[in-house]
Amino acid sequence: MDYVIAVFDIGKTNKKLILFDNNLKELASTYSVFPMLKTGDIEVEDIDGINNWILKSLSGYSKKYPIKVIAFSTQGATFVSIGRNGKPSMPVVSYTNEPGASFHNEFYRLAGNPIELQKITATPKFGTLLNIAKGIFYIKNKYPDSYNRTEYFLLYPQYFSFFLTGEIAADYTYAGCHSYLWDFKRNNWSLVAERLNIINKLPANILKPASVLGRIKPDIASATGLSRDTLVTPGIHDSNASLLPYLIKEGNEFVLNSTGTWCVVMHPMDKVYFSDEELGKVVFYNLSAFGTPVKTTIFTGGLEHDAYMKIIQKVNGIKSLPDFNELTYKRIVKEKKLFILPSLLKGSGQFPDSTPRVYENGKRYLYSDISDTEYAKDIPAFFNDPVTARAVLNISLAVQTETAFNRAGIKDGMTVFTEGGFRKNEGYNLLVSSLFPNSKFFLSNIKEASAFGAALTAKSAYEGRELNSLGSSFKMETKTINKMDFPGLPAYRDAFLDLL
Repeated sequence: MDYVIAVFDIGKTNKKLILFDNNLKELASTYSVFPMLKTGDIEVEDIDGINNWILKSLSGYSKKYPIKVIAFSTQGATFVSIGRNGKPSMPVVSYTNEPGASFHNEFYRLAGNPIELQKITATPKFGTLLNIAKGIFYIKNKYPDSYNRTEYFLLYPQYFSFFLTGEIAADYTYAGCHSYLWDFKRNNWSLVAERLNIINKLPANILKPASVLGRIKPDIASATGLSRDTLVTPGIHDSNASLLPYLIKEGNEFVLNSTGTWCVVMHPMDKVYFSDEELGKVVFYNLSAFGTPVKTTIFTGGLEHDAYMKIIQKVNGIKSLPDFNELTYKRIVKEKKLFILPSLLKGSGQFPDSTPRVYENGKRYLYSDISDTEYAKDIPAFFNDPVTARAVLNISLAVQTETAFNRAGIKDGMTVFTEGGFRKNEGYNLLVSSLFPNSKFFLSNIKEASAFGAALTAKSAYEGRELNSLGSSFKMETKTINKMDFPGLPAYRDAFLDLL
C-alpha cells in the first residue's frame, strides 16, 4: 500500500477509528464508548477522554500502518470553546440539554423571528440545543466568566483537527447544518452570529472538507509515533460525509435515507427554497461536500426503535429482534387499533410537538409511564407479543419516514437508497417502499458511510484530486427492495396522523 488514511468517526456515544488504504479498502478498525458526563445538572461531552483515546489509537496503529492523512467525521450540533491557552475554556455542552421555554423565547427575541431565520439560514426551530447558536447563547449565560475567556468557537470536527494541528478553521458542511450561524445567500456567517456578537470568535478561514488544514504538531507526532508530515483535513459533518459517495456516483437525482439514532433524509437540490407549508416545520438544508444545497429532514428513528424494543424485549425476556411476519403487519394495518406515536426527543423530528405514547384499542399509554417496566403499573397488552409489537413500531417509523421524504421533496419515481442501521430491518424497508410505489428502493452496501465519506475527502486532499474524479476509486453495490402491498396502509397512516 502507498499510504493509509485514518478516519475518526465521532458519534454521539460510539467513537470509531477506521483505517483505509489508498484504494479505500478498510484495513482495521477500533471503537470506544464515551457516555455523557455530568457537570451539575448539565450533560457534557467527555472531550478529554476522547482526545486521549485518539492519541492512544494513533499510537497503536502508527507502528503497523503508514498513516499519512487523518480526517474527522462528527455528529452535528456540537462546538468547543477555546481559551487563550488553546484548550477548552468550558465544558462541551451536549445538544440534548433542554433549557426550557423561557430560554428559547429569549434567544428568539435576540436572534429574530424563527420563520425569517429559517429563510435566511435554512435552519428550523428545534427544541433542546440542536442549533449551535442556541448552544453558544446558553453557555454565555451559564458560564459567563469562561465565556469571556473564550477566543474561538470551533465546530466539532474542526476542534479535533485543531487538537492535532493547532490550526483554526471552519468547514461549510458543519457551519451550514441547522446551526443558525450560516447565511446561505451570503455564503458566510449570518446575522444571528452578528446579533450574538460572536463574529470575532468564529473562524475567518472557511475551508472545503476535501482540503488540507495542516500537519500534525510536534507534540502530537511525538505522542503517536506518526511522521511530522502527516496531513490533517478540516473534517466534515457526518451526514454530509455519508452523502458524498452517492453524490459522486449518482449525481443529484436521488434521495438518501441514512438511518441510525437519527434518521436523516437527504435530497440534493439546485437551490434553497421553502414552500409556505414547509416554513415552521423541521425541514432544513445542509451544504454538501461540494458546497451545494441538500434538502434535509430528520427524526430520531433509531432512538425510538431501540427505546421501545428495550421495553418489548424486557417484557418478553428476549434479546433477539423478531423477524418480519407478513400476516401480522397486514392485520395491524387493516384493523387500525394499535399505534406507537413519536417523539422521544421533544422539539425534534417531523412531529416535534407530539408526546410519545402508545394506543391500544383507543386506550392511551404514555411512554413515560411504561419506559421503566419494573415500576410500570400498566403495559399495553400487545407488548406481550414481540412480533406484533415490533410490527407496530416499524409501521410508526415508516409513517414518520414517509413524512420526512415528502418534506425533503421526493419526486414521483425518484430512486431511494437506504443505509445504516435499518438496512437489516426487513419490515421497515418493505413498508417504506410500498408507500412510494413508483420509486425504486435500494439497500446500500456501504457499512460505515460517514467514515467512508470522510476517507474520500482525505484521499482527495492528499492526492490533490477533485472529489468528483474519485468515482472510479470505489464500487457501491446495492440490493433491490422488493415491492409488497399492504392493503389499507394509507388509511392507517391517516389514522396515525389524526391521533397526533
